Amino acid sequence: MNISIADEVIEQLKIMPLPLQRQVLAFVRSLVQAEVRGTPGQQLLRFAGSISSADLRLMREAIEQDCEQVDVDEW
Repeated sequence: MNISIADEVIEQLKIMPLPLQRQVLAFVRSLVQAEVRGTPGQQLLRFAGSISSADLRLMREAIEQDCEQVDVDEW
């Protein structure tokens, strides 16, 4: 059974009470109007390989050393 997403949404909407249907509609409208932010990946490809191996190694070591620890007494 291969049902499209739109068909599945419609089927779910049919069994929802009207107030929830209105919420779904408002949410969908907000998604359609949402501003896409950020930079497309295609534009970032020019930076690929621009960080040296030595710098990448230093970053990885700093992350492993400082970011992978949990201080259980912090809270």
